[in-house]
Amino acid sequence: MVRTRFAPSPTGYLHIGGARTALFNYLFTRHEKGRMILRIEDTDIERSKEEYTNDIIEGLRWLGIDWDEGPFFQRERIEEYRKFAYTLLEKGYAYRCYCAPQVLEEKRERAIKEGRKPSYDRTCRDKNLNYTDRPFVIRFKTPLTGNVSFDDLIRGRITFQCEELDDLVILRSDGTPTYNFTVVIDDALMGITHVIRGDDHINNTPRQILIYEALGYKVPYFAHVAMILGKDRTKLSKRHGAVSILEYRREGFLPEALVNYIARLGWSYGDQEIFSKEELIEKFELRDVGKSPSIFDMEKLLWMNSHYIKTLPIEVIGERVRTFLLELGIDVENNGYLYKVINTLRPRAKTLKEMAQMAYFYYREDYQFENSAKERFFTKKGKDVLLAFLEKFEKIEEINEGTLRTVFESVSRELEIKLVDAVQIVRLAISGRLATPGIFEVIEILGKESTKRRIRRAIGEIT
Repeated sequence: MVRTRFAPSPTGYLHIGGARTALFNYLFTRHEKGRMILRIEDTDIERSKEEYTNDIIEGLRWLGIDWDEGPFFQRERIEEYRKFAYTLLEKGYAYRCYCAPQVLEEKRERAIKEGRKPSYDRTCRDKNLNYTDRPFVIRFKTPLTGNVSFDDLIRGRITFQCEELDDLVILRSDGTPTYNFTVVIDDALMGITHVIRGDDHINNTPRQILIYEALGYKVPYFAHVAMILGKDRTKLSKRHGAVSILEYRREGFLPEALVNYIARLGWSYGDQEIFSKEELIEKFELRDVGKSPSIFDMEKLLWMNSHYIKTLPIEVIGERVRTFLLELGIDVENNGYLYKVINTLRPRAKTLKEMAQMAYFYYREDYQFENSAKERFFTKKGKDVLLAFLEKFEKIEEINEGTLRTVFESVSRELEIKLVDAVQIVRLAISGRLATPGIFEVIEILGKESTKRRIRRAIGEIT
């Protein structure tokens, strides 16, 4: 059975790159009907924070990326790693290194100055040292000759010469294990068959393979995914997008849209752009993941989000936009009214947050008037338009497109004003802005009494 893992370090929030790694593991596992493990790699005690762990788990759950086992925490398995480090020591695959940190730093600086690779010079490798009164680290004995090769499921055959690799520290002097060691132990004991991760780990792979072989464990398949770049083709950073996946939720993005979008960052299936989660699971293959970096494009993400706002069931959008309306002080009680509002805003809203802001005037009459629009239209002529509109509007018995069109045309003729300007003056009066859904729709939803109150308020604003 295929067994994968998503193994983030809680030294930061779950960002786009990490979410895509999790998603690719998830899609591959579900496609292969395997099992996915969530493992929190928190052995960096100083930098690991519970806040980040919670963010990672909540972010995955919001995206709908579920796992079958875990979460497991490396911090709870320290003794297990120590045991394996000493096993390698006893078998001759590792050794105690007593070189002081300051001595190692001096050697490193000298190597850089002389143009050499700043790797450990193996001073303690063949001395079989075992002092009882001096601190030491345990280093893995990397073969001095030969090579390490593996067939990457995305990139093909990759080979490293052993002479390019140093003797990796697997256990620090304080007894804590290092990343490249813990990941091998956990992947081996958890029966991981496929390691899908970012290509920044490619250089770690030969070291990990050597540890697998020294311990007698089967080496898993590796698949290294190319990084995500910003539109300026530099490494994705805070300036390109949100720090945390949950920031996208706070900004009103839909998880369906974000999953669809990040799935397409480096993976393709013909020319198809829109995929349900079920389709992604059905069609996802590692062989279709590209080798080149992908570009994160916020405009494309907004386009995809607007697509899902238009196409998801109105009940789903209604339930999710409530949170954003509440932030604006609007507690929705009438679903029927809300659905009417949503139907007018779907074609233009790119996020739920934007939709809630657009919907404000439907619920509240204390909206602010746009300054530039107010200066342009709230003039003496504008006041005359509003007074004339109010007089004729009060007389109509039924509000519909036909009766409203008649009122606007009548006002336009009598005051010798363009029909479009008459509409804009009324639009500004009843919503506070010049960009809204169709004026007839808006007035029908607001109803007669609310529309009249808004017109009167606007008249009072004009001096």
